[in-house]
Amino acid sequence: MLEDLGLHPEVAPVTVSEARIRGTVDAQVLHIAKEKAQAVGEAHPGSLVLVADTMLADPDDATLALGQPEDAQAALAMLHRLRGRRHRVWSASGLRVGGMWTFDLASAVVEFEPFSDDVLAELVLSGSWKGKAGAYDFAGAMRPFATLVEGDEATVLGIPSCVLDALKTLG
Repeated sequence: MLEDLGLHPEVAPVTVSEARIRGTVDAQVLHIAKEKAQAVGEAHPGSLVLVADTMLADPDDATLALGQPEDAQAALAMLHRLRGRRHRVWSASGLRVGGMWTFDLASAVVEFEPFSDDVLAELVLSGSWKGKAGAYDFAGAMRPFATLVEGDEATVLGIPSCVLDALKTLG
């Protein structure tokens, strides 16, 4: 998405605790984005810095967050839980311009088709779940089985569209 704006980012992952805090999924994902911003600290002075995080709300309990699965078994469980259902995706990001951070939060709703067990197995075996909230890549292997019901695709992919709009004005 950033390359589409003519930006050529340097990816510099930061390590933060993604342990869940108490509260709603939107509060949790915003908290992690702020933790990432704090971890960046004063690194990369003079550079535009973007941090982001994405979580899904459990379709049975909107207060429970689904983050990234730790392994294939967890990915299988998440995809099985989401199959044939709707869920809300939350993305939070922080943008540092000129030393000042601004944070944005957005959500979207995605619906999965009730795909077969064979498709479920293929999705897990593909590895496309690695590093992805809810165990799926909306723009990748899951695309034929997922429909955006509400919100922006950019939010599902991890960066709220309002942040992309801000980057357009800076680029």
